[in-house]
Amino acid sequence: MRKADLVVGVQWGDEGKGKIVDMLGLNYDMICRSQGGHNAGHTIWVDGVRYALHLVPSGILHKNIINIIGNGVVVSPEVLITEMAQFDNLEGRLYISDKAHLNLSYHSQVDQAKERLKGEKAIGTTGKGIGPTYADKISRSGHRVGELLEPERLCDALMHDFETNKPVFDALGVKIPEENELLEELKRYKEVLAPFIANTTNLVWKALDEDKKVLLEGAQGTLLDIDHGTYPYVTSSNTISAGACTGLGLNPKEIGKVIGVIKAYTTRVGHGPFPTEDKGTNGDKMCEIGKEFGTTTGRRRRCGWFDAVSVKYASRLDGVDTYALMKLDVLDGFEVVKICKAYQYNGETIDYVPTDLENATPIYEELAGWDSVKGISRYEDLPANARAYIERIEELTGVKVGYISTSPERSDTIIR
Repeated sequence: MRKADLVVGVQWGDEGKGKIVDMLGLNYDMICRSQGGHNAGHTIWVDGVRYALHLVPSGILHKNIINIIGNGVVVSPEVLITEMAQFDNLEGRLYISDKAHLNLSYHSQVDQAKERLKGEKAIGTTGKGIGPTYADKISRSGHRVGELLEPERLCDALMHDFETNKPVFDALGVKIPEENELLEELKRYKEVLAPFIANTTNLVWKALDEDKKVLLEGAQGTLLDIDHGTYPYVTSSNTISAGACTGLGLNPKEIGKVIGVIKAYTTRVGHGPFPTEDKGTNGDKMCEIGKEFGTTTGRRRRCGWFDAVSVKYASRLDGVDTYALMKLDVLDGFEVVKICKAYQYNGETIDYVPTDLENATPIYEELAGWDSVKGISRYEDLPANARAYIERIEELTGVKVGYISTSPERSDTIIR
């Protein structure tokens, strides 16, 4: 039996997973999303055209690939329908798990209201209702995509939920919809989505049993994992490679090659510890050149130097076999580039990620910069200093770099 390969983000998300999945997807029969929701954003550039995907797997740009939205994803029908409208002839190419939980409009209202109440202690969520949807799932009060096939029954259940939670909703200022309006909305969702709702676990199993090539597409990044990330400044799902198993119905033996996606520098959206953040001109330069604004929220990303300590930690959690190093070209023209090789922590030098990462100070190694790597397609043609930078990352993390992106375009990728 063939195993499924996995692409996973190894930093705080926004590493460039969409481009790698789009590029590798040409070699696969099926591409699957396993967790997260429309808080995730994958940007793909093809022939100068920008595609921003939030729920639909990146393989949708290839006509012969089956795309799966797994049970671990939380699905906003409204967002999904809007996203699907960008593409033609999706039947038979896109399937949504009947076990995936529904993210409805009241979830985002709850999310935003709770963030407002936290004031200065707000986590900095995307406000898309992802956390409240997962909270409903864990408390066993959520509703699943398969329930859309019976809109009247789902409407009754939701109205009962609204009545039960009315005191909480009133306190938060959450507007409860009228029953007739809600029913019409659910009927519209059924009309569009019914042909795509399926038992996706069986579909993935069948593909593997038939020796089809399956690629799993992670969302966000390992350092945002609900258990192993910089809690509480994390997302609400397991973003590590093991989350792909629970989010699709696979067992660990069915995972093959793990490709860890890393930027040549580091970015983070929202609040939370970020040891290598550069709040000066270098960070501003990375943001400007790298166009570091969120695909989902449009928020400016915080930028800083490559952190080999956190990447090594995340790579161990994920079982990374090889790296895809993205946006190397953004560092073109820097006279000096830095890599964090250790932390100063409580008066000691450490090479691991402490739970209270906010108390860690980076210890940098400086390397000479380079002129330009943009568009280079062979490793040996890269400037010597760029190769030295890549090889030092490999030495510090213990993982080889197998793919190097030298521009946003699909074709500008070095394969070693």
